[in-house]
Amino acid sequence: MMKFRFRRQGAEPHRERLRHDLFAFSKTVEHGFPSQPSALAYDPRLRVMAIGTKAGAVKLYGAPGVELTGLHKETATVTQLHFLAGQGWLLSLLDDNSLHLWEIYQKEGCSHLEETRSFGLPARPGCSPSITRVTVILPMSPGAVACLGTEGGAVYFLALPALVLLEDKTLFQDEILQSVPDDYRCGKALGPVESIQEHPQDAGRLLIGYSRGLVALWDQSTRTVQHLFLGNQQLESLAWEHSGKNIVSSHSDGSYMVWAVGGSGQRTQQPVMATIPYGPFPCKAISKILWRTCESGNPFIIFSGGMPRASYGDRHCVSVLQGQSLATLDFTSRVIDFFTVQDPEVPEGGFENPRALVVLVEEELVVIDLQTPGWPTIPAPYLAPLHSSAITCSYHISNVPLKLWERIVSAGEQQSPRLSSAAWPINGGKNLAQEPTQRGLLLTGHEDGTVRFWDASGVSLKPLYKLGTANIFQTDCEHNDSLNQAGEEEWPPFRKVGCFDPYSDDPRLGIQKIALCKYTAKMVVAGTAGQVLVMELSDDKSEHAVSVATVDLLQDREGFTWKGHDRLAPRNGPVAFTPGFQPSVLVQCVPPAAVTAVTLHSEWNLVAFGTSHGFGLFDYHRRNPVLARCTLHPNDSLAMEGPLSRVKSLKKSLRQSFRRIRKSRVSGKKRLNAGSPSSKVSAARGS
Repeated sequence: MMKFRFRRQGAEPHRERLRHDLFAFSKTVEHGFPSQPSALAYDPRLRVMAIGTKAGAVKLYGAPGVELTGLHKETATVTQLHFLAGQGWLLSLLDDNSLHLWEIYQKEGCSHLEETRSFGLPARPGCSPSITRVTVILPMSPGAVACLGTEGGAVYFLALPALVLLEDKTLFQDEILQSVPDDYRCGKALGPVESIQEHPQDAGRLLIGYSRGLVALWDQSTRTVQHLFLGNQQLESLAWEHSGKNIVSSHSDGSYMVWAVGGSGQRTQQPVMATIPYGPFPCKAISKILWRTCESGNPFIIFSGGMPRASYGDRHCVSVLQGQSLATLDFTSRVIDFFTVQDPEVPEGGFENPRALVVLVEEELVVIDLQTPGWPTIPAPYLAPLHSSAITCSYHISNVPLKLWERIVSAGEQQSPRLSSAAWPINGGKNLAQEPTQRGLLLTGHEDGTVRFWDASGVSLKPLYKLGTANIFQTDCEHNDSLNQAGEEEWPPFRKVGCFDPYSDDPRLGIQKIALCKYTAKMVVAGTAGQVLVMELSDDKSEHAVSVATVDLLQDREGFTWKGHDRLAPRNGPVAFTPGFQPSVLVQCVPPAAVTAVTLHSEWNLVAFGTSHGFGLFDYHRRNPVLARCTLHPNDSLAMEGPLSRVKSLKKSLRQSFRRIRKSRVSGKKRLNAGSPSSKVSAARGS
């Protein structure tokens, strides 16, 4: 029997054809945040943003609804992305050291993204392949040439868009070392190229930074070093001040330094200013830094990393500094990259005045308004992380009535008064899709006990409203909140941003089933610990006690013991609720197993629910149960155990099954041997 059950069946051609015809999967649209992002780029002229992923995908985003997707032929990680500003070209670098050129082109009135060319930097004879590994890419402002910095310290120049190497322009370390003082050289190499930045007022001059700490201002036309900055700390990043009179460098010890740019042939050994923002104790590296001038006074210094290594080395932060104002933006996932949004053309002597800071982290995209006091978050119309907490269930409603839609949107707007009212800054392109003829609503239940409402009318899922159920129960949430409040007064001044939070205070809060009546605005939310919440939409805030009723699905059946988790204890006394869906009744199933099915009949004021033990019917208007039925067999004790006990029981039953099979085989052989001819012969001889 076991042989038959586990036998591998051969492939049948007609079954394979049927499977392909009946179960063909065709992906039409993607919602939510791209999986495993690895690179970020922004075109200030076209006002579009590109995100690369570890799977080799390239996604372009502009105004809401404007979205293009391309996929590299090689399944390799996209490590860098760079736009040729205003030209509709995009350069991508993969982790196999190959360069790819993408073009945004028009076809039948619509824009498409397509890879047109690829290029690989040739290896130098007699050298390791890693010598020509690209570390930095800089498309120069005319858009005809790109600079490639390498691990070997050489800088190559590539003609665009042909992707042809300009060998006569190649800059090797030897040319730079000729201008370096002997006491600085000490026989050491300069290391890989860490940063290349174009002079903001003169495209012919390049600022080249090497890992060892040396920074050189290189004039392409004369092929000479105009200025040397003799840094001694390992370099991570460089940035120009807009006038071109100063540069800022960030380093591996968590410091950044400001250097004055002088005339030709100068060598600077000491910076104008050097500071470790989160010192004096050892800090992590500042991996990227930006300097943005501001008409209102002090410039913006924006950098990632630099946290105290011992106490906050595991934090993922981007710091925004302007004069005496400092905000340490604390994210729950690793920072990939960031950029600022400002006018592409800044007149000489003018100011950049950045409007927004865009930060891409592993699990979400966060945009900060830099022109509003307090630097609030700008709500994103797309790329919201559906998985901010693990999704446990979903519920879709089509043709939502306008009145219900407006009430849900209004409740969501009142939830987040601290968000910025500024317009979404990445607004390039034009959405050619027709306006949706009907309103679609997607509800997602999450592990942390929240239900999130999404606008599913178009391509981009826009968050509308968030419903929380944890405040109805006695959990550890209040304790965690008090700890966070206490931490905000300490140094550094952390400010939690973003909504991605994969950790749940109590797994019993997880939402398992949702039902919503779009005509009466009543909703039922059921959870992991047998809790069934009946809710009603209210436009006003309220403070009231939630009625609690218990439904015994076992009906006092004897001989069963629940070995799973306990029920959630409801909060005593009145509870404050914001405008939106507010609970009126809590129905607790006994035993508190996860709810597996729920349905709502709002005209009759009835809610039905089921678990692995049975089902019940409850009248939420009169606050009393109508019926309860147990669906267990008297011998089915396994259903009374929790998930951990069930795994143990499964292992035990499998072990016993294999023992029985082994015994039956042994006994079968004994019976076979007893009736064989040889046994009869031996018996005759014995007689």
